Amino acid sequence: MAIVIRIDVMLAKRKMSVTELSEKVGITMANLSILKNGKAKAVRFSTLEGICRALDCQPGDILEYIEEEGDHTEEKL
Repeated sequence: MAIVIRIDVMLAKRKMSVTELSEKVGITMANLSILKNGKAKAVRFSTLEGICRALDCQPGDILEYIEEEGDHTEEKL
């Protein structure tokens, strides 16, 4: 996957547990785990907003684009 979720990095910086983040955002531990482990296919903007609010960060602090080998956007247009 080309988009990597870095929630664990921000949790460590904020000294916050996954349980605490789950409670603050209002999502289940299972769904947060899916996001954290990179298994999610999509994320709602409302969830992203809640995570950013709880962690006092910007979306770019927890989302990272990594180009995969052989993945050239120009070729797909």
